[in-house]
Amino acid sequence: MQNKEIKERILELIKILNEANYNYYVLDNPTITDQEFDKYMRELETLENKYPEYSFPDSPTKRVGGEVIDKFVKVTHKIPLLSIADVFNEDEVREFDARIKKAGIEPSYVCELKIDGLAVSLQYEHGILVRGATRGDGIVGEDITHNVKTIKAIPLKLNRDIDIEVRGEIFMDKETLIKINQERELEGLPILQNVRNAAAGSVRQLDSKIAAKRNLNNFIYHLPNPLDYGLKTHSEALKFMQDLGFKVNHNNRLVNSIEEVIDFIHEYTDKRDSLPYEIDGIVIKVNDINEQINLGRTAKYPKWVVAYKFPHNDVLTKLTDIIFTVGRTGQITPNAVLEPVLVMGSTIKRATLHNEDFVNNLDLKIGDIVIVHKAGDVIPEVKGALKERRNGTEKPFVMIKKCPICHTELIKKEGLVDYFCPNEKCPARGIEGLIHFASRDAMNIDGLGDEIIEDFYNEGFLTSITDFYYLKDHEEEILALEGFGKKSFENMINAIFESKKNSVEKLIFGLGISGVGSKTAKLLAEYYGDIDTIMNASKEELLEIKDIGDILAENICNYFKENKDLIEHLKKLDINMKYLGVKKEINENITNKKFVMTGTISFMTRDEIKALIERYNGTFSDSVSKKTDVVIVGEAPGSKYTKAKELGITIWDEETFKKVVEKLND
Repeated sequence: MQNKEIKERILELIKILNEANYNYYVLDNPTITDQEFDKYMRELETLENKYPEYSFPDSPTKRVGGEVIDKFVKVTHKIPLLSIADVFNEDEVREFDARIKKAGIEPSYVCELKIDGLAVSLQYEHGILVRGATRGDGIVGEDITHNVKTIKAIPLKLNRDIDIEVRGEIFMDKETLIKINQERELEGLPILQNVRNAAAGSVRQLDSKIAAKRNLNNFIYHLPNPLDYGLKTHSEALKFMQDLGFKVNHNNRLVNSIEEVIDFIHEYTDKRDSLPYEIDGIVIKVNDINEQINLGRTAKYPKWVVAYKFPHNDVLTKLTDIIFTVGRTGQITPNAVLEPVLVMGSTIKRATLHNEDFVNNLDLKIGDIVIVHKAGDVIPEVKGALKERRNGTEKPFVMIKKCPICHTELIKKEGLVDYFCPNEKCPARGIEGLIHFASRDAMNIDGLGDEIIEDFYNEGFLTSITDFYYLKDHEEEILALEGFGKKSFENMINAIFESKKNSVEKLIFGLGISGVGSKTAKLLAEYYGDIDTIMNASKEELLEIKDIGDILAENICNYFKENKDLIEHLKKLDINMKYLGVKKEINENITNKKFVMTGTISFMTRDEIKALIERYNGTFSDSVSKKTDVVIVGEAPGSKYTKAKELGITIWDEETFKKVVEKLND
């Protein structure tokens, strides 16, 4: 072969192999077989070794790794690579939208998946990759070009002769991490903890052979200077970068309202487990580039974009102490005092430890690093301790023997694991019961915080729940107390008067019946309609209601037998005793059943489905368990569908669910 023919053949092979890589890794659409690819690659390697003068920078042989550097060179970003401000719940997403609108903008947004990986900047000159760099501190990063070239989803040559910088995320697929860890276990090496650390560790190897073996992936999501290319919106920029040959995640959506943003969040909260890569949130960007420019930035964040972070199921924090509280029934509860930590959008400082057995079974020690989550996505709970993190300074848990308030010797009731203070006149029992009665989920008496109730208790104004409705008779004494004025007293009395109008489930919960939470109180109110019917219900009748078991039914019966005079007194105070809500309808397919939804239903939103189920006295849950009765499965379901099949739970596809809904409307 003549030199000219050799050069042309090398260029032809480069084109064939780069197109094959693009089709396979970017478009997920293989156009040649693995055998053909290997054949062409071997031919190219042979020719390049024999004719090194025809080595081109966009050759796929540059991806195989082998380059070793002495150290990482610092790179200054021409345009700062800023971080994105995080938001942690839907209220904060709406606040972001409100700030945009306050600036006089009626925005459209692009919603994108927040890939759990490592940010990268890619620089091209005349369409050829010349540099890859990490974010670093946003101003200065590190040159990782030797490792970037091993990532097959990153083009070495673009479809146009163009100078451009783009930004994206280097990541590792879930399946790749599993395979690598299986190999590392066989070799006796420590496993890689998660895809983010695995990706970051891979691109920061001095030897590119290691990165090449890690099978890293990439999505491009940002063009720092779109106006220079005549682009007016972010959605246009994504299409532009895709046309250049970059891999752009197709799971993005242009929306016109914040409600559509929330729908997108719900959709991918369900779908995230079924994706081949990890995501840890949703990025929400103002679409119009000029609007982005007008909104500007802070020193750290652009103002036109936020990242909604999925709630962490489990977080780590330090157990700094265990303290004990006395409940309104005298029950003693150990409580974890925690270093403040964000769990599912709220800061947690305390968590119940239930009882002595719970603490001992988890083998908790004061000073432990503990795992915290929200049970049922609501109640903070300690799941366990990282015993391997102990350093010898931890203190063992010791159950108290006497009430922390009145110092009476504690007792343990037969058949129960809890300790109780037997002193019915224990101040803590009385105060806790009063605080509970006035709380938001009970009678919702505004202006009566815990400290005020404790002060009134100590002054003798407030010793039983009926005393709330006589506080108006203590105006002179209350106004003499520090911190009370005429206006605050009037507001408190008005709130007490308004509480008389509450629907009866508020009262039922406020009475403090052992085991009756706000949901059970509402269930009783909806089922029976008024308090007299509940009082007259037998234990057998109560047991017919789903979620009411033997002990709870007995507690309800015993309470009303022992407190008839209290109820009559409350009636004389004109406190409402009837259920004021819409009484639940009954349907054999829904009533008393527990539902979980996964995927997208075309004819109803998630919120509409939840409202429908609750209207017919069903329960809507976010997680599948043995107690789940039905899983509603829409398009692109997540792991809940798989778990439902494993547990043999009834599954309604969209067509089945539609028939159920149509029957309700007949």
